[in-house]
Amino acid sequence: MEDEDGELRNPFPSPPSHYTKYTAHNLALLALYNSRLPDHPNPVQHQVLSDQSDVPEWPVTQLEKPRIDWILEEPDAHYDVFGERWLVKDKIPSYAESGGNQLYPQDPGVDRRPALLSILRSLLVTYSSLTSSVLAPPPTMSVPESEAPEWQGHVEWITVLGQNLMAAANDLRPVQARGNLELMMRRQLDLRREETKTLHAKCDVLEAKLKDLRASAQLVSNFGLRREKPSSDILMPGIQDSSTPPDPSANVEQDDVRRWAEEVG
Repeated sequence: MEDEDGELRNPFPSPPSHYTKYTAHNLALLALYNSRLPDHPNPVQHQVLSDQSDVPEWPVTQLEKPRIDWILEEPDAHYDVFGERWLVKDKIPSYAESGGNQLYPQDPGVDRRPALLSILRSLLVTYSSLTSSVLAPPPTMSVPESEAPEWQGHVEWITVLGQNLMAAANDLRPVQARGNLELMMRRQLDLRREETKTLHAKCDVLEAKLKDLRASAQLVSNFGLRREKPSSDILMPGIQDSSTPPDPSANVEQDDVRRWAEEVG
């Protein structure tokens, strides 16, 4: 028995010894037994399964799944696994439920700040009293030995006050975690907004540059079309077509065009 208890408390325990009973044949016998059970007012396993082979000596009802509804009906619903007891509804017990002397309201909806301030003041006063009792001269022989020294009571009370402060701080851990998560999410949202704003500004700059490049390319294209004339429009030297107005761009030198293109680029 001691070996089994030690095995159950092992950090990496072996499977329970009855796991070998969960075979396909035994599970089929269990299903057949449950289906025939209403026809037998006084069920006996060997009588109900008399037409079956390899019926085990132990009751097949041991293979039934645990009744979770029965566990949940208990006021302190729990289950045992490998020698450890676990609550069905995971709950952090309060300081009073753990057996301590709770000095602040147990209801989390009640404002605990006045009680915590009183605990802090009591802690400071008790610490001052402890200092005075420690600095006091040793007791005389007339004081009975059964009487506890004064400083011992102060130390015990300081312990209770400190445990109350720690328990109250631990109760606020979920609130603190929610606050930290909210701040982190707000920070991430602000960062994404700043990055989006930067991307939009960069896109605006690139769009403006592309617009300038398109305008420059259009000007260069128009200038090239003006310089190129079809063969039918070529006149004899010294003869000018009176129907066509003079082109002012004809007098533009090539160096001027190159200088203008460098300035635009």
